Amino acid sequence: MAKRNPPLLTASGAKWALLAVLAPVTMLACLGMGRVDLGVGAVVKVLLSAAGWGANPDSFHYTVVFNARLPRSILAVLAGSGLSAAGSALQGCLRNPLVGPQTVGVLAGAGFGGSLMIFFTLHSFWVMAGAFGAGLSTTFFVVWLARKSGPSSVLMLVLSGIVVGTFFAALTTILQYLADPETQLPQLVFWLMGSFSAVTFSKVGWVVLPILAGMIVLFAFAFRLNVLSCGEEEAMALGVPVYRDRAIIIAAVTVICAAVVSVAGIIGWVGLVTPHIARMLFGPDHRRLLPASALIGAIFMVMIDTLCRSITAAELPVGAITAIVGGPVFISLLRRSHAKGWRVD
Repeated sequence: MAKRNPPLLTASGAKWALLAVLAPVTMLACLGMGRVDLGVGAVVKVLLSAAGWGANPDSFHYTVVFNARLPRSILAVLAGSGLSAAGSALQGCLRNPLVGPQTVGVLAGAGFGGSLMIFFTLHSFWVMAGAFGAGLSTTFFVVWLARKSGPSSVLMLVLSGIVVGTFFAALTTILQYLADPETQLPQLVFWLMGSFSAVTFSKVGWVVLPILAGMIVLFAFAFRLNVLSCGEEEAMALGVPVYRDRAIIIAAVTVICAAVVSVAGIIGWVGLVTPHIARMLFGPDHRRLLPASALIGAIFMVMIDTLCRSITAAELPVGAITAIVGGPVFISLLRRSHAKGWRVD
């Protein structure tokens, strides 16, 4: 009996190949889209010229692509991949499909820190520093509260994060109430809604290392996340230091989320929705789930950012659009995937 030749590309391999091609193609296409439409050829010409290759492009095209759209697209990729990987890690670490970066309080804390700097009309550098520092401090405070009466349980960690996040959200609301309606309030509200409109290469440079460092830590703990997602008792029986590993994972998630909020404001739902899409496509193994979530999150965020700056003359806030798109998608995914990967009864 003749042997069958193995397929050149498995189903899983085809999915990875599709994501690997779709990510750069989406970014390239989105760089040419907007209120000023450019062809792919013009975008490629600008990028080659910026890299020192090829002829000099049209100066207007260069300004639109390289100075206006490229830095915000790079940050959209970093933010989408970072938030998605963070959400996927938290869902596995805390064994709950409904948690995201907002659960540990980092988004609300970072939002308050940045809002406080805007309220005192400080330079954008201090807005970034305030958001980043407050995000880190908030999560450390949440972990301290959860461990106050002994080793922190998942329930205490989640409850502490929700309570502390609500507290800082209330403080942010008070700042909005006290802000000058002519100067401070518009800037404060728009920043809190999330936007990439003010992104420059210098701001990208400030956050690229924290985001990439946090993602590297999460990828390095992918196998530990598989063990942690089985439960604390099983992980301890296998010799995994549960509380130490969980603290490291939450710290990496906090660094990623605080860095994103410091330059782009609060962007929700990305870390909640995209991990579910990745889980449906690639399964629950975090060694595949984390990179898949990062790629899907990058594609999703670049598309949302392009929609926000293209659909109307006045740019729409990214955080609002991710909520509008992410809410219905999450409900649909949750209904379809509940029985497959998250039901425990």
